[in-house]
Amino acid sequence: MNKSIITNLIALAVAISGYVLNQSILFSIGIFAVSGAITNALAIHMLFEKVPGLYGSGVIPARFEDFKAGIRDLMMKQFFTTENIDKFLSEKSGAASNFDLAPVIQKVDLEPAFNSLVTTIEESSFGSMLAMFGGTEALTPLKESFIEKMKASLVDITESDNFNELVREELEQPSVVGSMKEKVEDIINKRLNELTPQLVKEIIQEMIRKHLGWLVVWGGVFGGIIGYISAYVM
Repeated sequence: MNKSIITNLIALAVAISGYVLNQSILFSIGIFAVSGAITNALAIHMLFEKVPGLYGSGVIPARFEDFKAGIRDLMMKQFFTTENIDKFLSEKSGAASNFDLAPVIQKVDLEPAFNSLVTTIEESSFGSMLAMFGGTEALTPLKESFIEKMKASLVDITESDNFNELVREELEQPSVVGSMKEKVEDIINKRLNELTPQLVKEIIQEMIRKHLGWLVVWGGVFGGIIGYISAYVM
């Protein structure tokens, strides 16, 4: 049982007790507490649900597009700014500045490179000499070794400071940074388009409903205090 229901039940019990016992002060405290608690509970409900006849209710689902636009603007204006991208690319130290291409190189198929090498040898002046030793088939056993050593060499090249500096210089070009921003924004837009008003409502409800429940509690408390004061004034 949540805080809202408990608060309303207690306030209602106080009001009924005051009425049954003919205690005007107790009845006033209970009635005002019920009024404050119910009003706040209705206000919370109106944030998430459209209530017929009540203008402004269901504001969160109704402002769904504004919610998505706000997230997009936050990401692009606070995180993926031109300055932040440039800073990331220009950093000389730390993990952010290292372009680890080894995993990519290991997946690259270098067999076409070996085939091109064989073709080059075959078409060169060494072609006739190669034919004496079995032709291009004589080079086939060297393929795996060639590919392995070529990948190792490429990894060494990409891990050098000179290579990383050259890559950074190219990526820091204004046209490249602008293109990166466009791609990031496109990714964010695609992910935001996967959201639905119902999903957004559930996300926000889960985050804040338990905290908004205290509005009902304090509505009942202050309503009771106002009822106590009004009973004496009247």
